[in-house]
Amino acid sequence: MVSLLRQYGRWGVGLLLITALASCGMFSRSDPRTDPAPLTEYEAAISASIAWSVDIGSGSAYSFAPHRAGDAIYAATPNGSVLSVDASSGSVNWRTSTEKGLSAGVGSDGTTTAVATARGDVIAFDRNGKEKWTAKATSDVYIPPVVGDGVVVVRSGDYRIQAFDVDDGDLLWSVQRAGPALALKTSMGMMLLDGILISGLPNGKFIAIDIYSGMVQWEGSVGSAQGATDLDRISDVVGSPQLQGPLLCGTSYQGQTACFDISQGGDRQWSAKVYSGTGIASDSQQLYLPDRRSDVVALALENGEQRWQQQALRNRQLAAPAVTSEAVAVGDLEGYVHFLSRADGQLLGRLDLGGGAIVSPLLGLEKDVVVQTGNGKLVRVSLN
Repeated sequence: MVSLLRQYGRWGVGLLLITALASCGMFSRSDPRTDPAPLTEYEAAISASIAWSVDIGSGSAYSFAPHRAGDAIYAATPNGSVLSVDASSGSVNWRTSTEKGLSAGVGSDGTTTAVATARGDVIAFDRNGKEKWTAKATSDVYIPPVVGDGVVVVRSGDYRIQAFDVDDGDLLWSVQRAGPALALKTSMGMMLLDGILISGLPNGKFIAIDIYSGMVQWEGSVGSAQGATDLDRISDVVGSPQLQGPLLCGTSYQGQTACFDISQGGDRQWSAKVYSGTGIASDSQQLYLPDRRSDVVALALENGEQRWQQQALRNRQLAAPAVTSEAVAVGDLEGYVHFLSRADGQLLGRLDLGGGAIVSPLLGLEKDVVVQTGNGKLVRVSLN
């Protein structure tokens, strides 16, 4: 897993590129402990095919995830391309390009679509893809904005969460928390839930904020920092929060996975000593995550007990997964999408999309999955 670590002095912005191998040990590529598992032959139980594919721009990163709002899929790329695609047919509803390169995208409620730049510019577009307004966050933004309930919300590199008015971009409120010396640049997300913003933080916590007032409602610890060095103590909440009924779940890097009961004020229900560097997915029964070695693990939603573990994709640098009605889908470093049984983790099938590593989180659509590839394509994969 290749990640960008962000290092701060007085909110300074040095970027340090590292290769996070296994448990952050510096191993050579030939070390069998870190070599990607070879793909094996097996009898496929499902058939996967490309329903549609759209060129969306160049570049790829953890902070660019396809997003669904209504009947459309929204996507953006680092070179500034932003577009809306019909989810069923793949036809382009609109396409635009910013004059600035992008660092994160995309968020949308179907009416307003937002992206962000490394300089903290937050750019909003209307339902036809025309620029609506531009606002300024206090620092660089490497997490996709969220849009809904009259706000556009971003989390910037100085550990500040800011809400802008969806109509004119006026700043509505700002919440800041102290952060660690180092933080990951990997798959992260926020969500809106009945007027509450849920966001993970680099200190291993969830925070819940009233979007109308900016008042913090509660905070919960997913995982705590441990170790002697700043690198060892990285405990960012990674991936997007997962909501199933009253349970809100997340995972923290080098920490653990935990679920909270939001009907009980955010009380933590359980935690498990397993974590992911890219994120988790869920259904009504289980959580699914690639662990630090890219073994895919299923945890019981009710108590965190491990249900199964699939080791066949070890060290294949799996992106944050998606759940469909048929399977759990993960993308790997060679552009393959793998489908696993939700019941026992058995490999059901795979499809080669080419185009280099898949690092963007996958998006589940009922039976299908949408993938943003490493070579700038948006692909809908159908399962039969």
